[in-house]
Amino acid sequence: MKATVVDLRYKMNDVLKALDRNEQVTVLYRGKIKGILMPAEKQITHLKISEHPFFGMLASSTSRSVLDELDTLRGSRYNDI
Repeated sequence: MKATVVDLRYKMNDVLKALDRNEQVTVLYRGKIKGILMPAEKQITHLKISEHPFFGMLASSTSRSVLDELDTLRGSRYNDI
């Protein structure tokens, strides 16, 4: 799809629909190409917490409690005050 700067202002809904159809939108200014809008890549669907890479990474290390681990992670932020 080709769209002028005026189209971006007044017909943005049509531009967004073209992006939803995975079309590139060429932006024209006074008849010359100024840029190209490309549709964003599809985002990864939401993972369950149990599927997140951080989940259970310290399962083998039981020497520290959860609160101790959080204190270590947040330590520099809280100790600066």
